[in-house]
Amino acid sequence: MTPNLSTTLGIALAGACGTLMRYWVGLATARISQSLPWGTILINISGSFAIAFFGTLTLDNGRFQVSDTARLMFMVGICGGYTTFSSFMLQTLDLLRGGAPGRALLNIVLSVTLGMAGVTAGYLAAQALAPPRPIPDAGKSS
Repeated sequence: MTPNLSTTLGIALAGACGTLMRYWVGLATARISQSLPWGTILINISGSFAIAFFGTLTLDNGRFQVSDTARLMFMVGICGGYTTFSSFMLQTLDLLRGGAPGRALLNIVLSVTLGMAGVTAGYLAAQALAPPRPIPDAGKSS
């Protein structure tokens, strides 16, 4: 499929919708997410369910036929804006279903390990560029 402007704009709009959904779920779960990021966990689980449910129902031999653009808008746009974890999970499932458990495990290990390395490197790089400012002592008078 060759990308065109209307497909690209449709995915972008759907992605904005997914992003807003993620934000709203985060707000709705903020009170219960103090000790564990329950909002993110809920987003990852529901996004994984949604991409697999929609993707399976709309396969070429699935129950519902939709255009490639509609599939892209939902699976890349909405689900991608909502959570990329859903794409990671679906691709891992596809590897398992395709008879490649070793590659599925490698996908998991590389994604988690390199993701942690990336977030750690980003944190350390930002700390090196802009060390935290000391917190002013509220008890001292000027």
